[in-house]
Amino acid sequence: MELVIDNRQEIMSIEEDLIKILEKVVAASLKEEGWDEDYEVSLSLVNNQEIQGLNRTYRGKDYATDVLSFPLVDDDTPIIEEKILGDIVISVEKAIEQAEEYNHSFQREMAFLTAHSMFHLMGYDHMTEEDEIEMRKKEEAVLNSLGITRK
Repeated sequence: MELVIDNRQEIMSIEEDLIKILEKVVAASLKEEGWDEDYEVSLSLVNNQEIQGLNRTYRGKDYATDVLSFPLVDDDTPIIEEKILGDIVISVEKAIEQAEEYNHSFQREMAFLTAHSMFHLMGYDHMTEEDEIEMRKKEEAVLNSLGITRK
């Protein structure tokens, strides 16, 4: 498993311990689904302005969101030999805000957003309440398996 990180934000420095946590989240998400770890995932860390532009361009929604997922594989597209799963874009600015709002650590919020996006990359969505419950259970299973709690 390879996590390729593109840090394009200047809000805060990203420490090596956070990168290691996010790598573990990606690997644990793949394991939760029974996928092998031979995938590459791209993770871009951006600010609210950049993610708002991406959200507007790709989803037609003109506001900053916390995370966007760009899967490279779907039901109609075979997995390419290099096994590139897709791209995750996280607003570090929004993650800081949400960590404060939900009263947990920044690392926990980043881990949650990464897990959430990983399940989108693997074909899950939360358009219905039932789908949202299923996805949330998987996200929490990954975080719990790594000891990443809301404390």
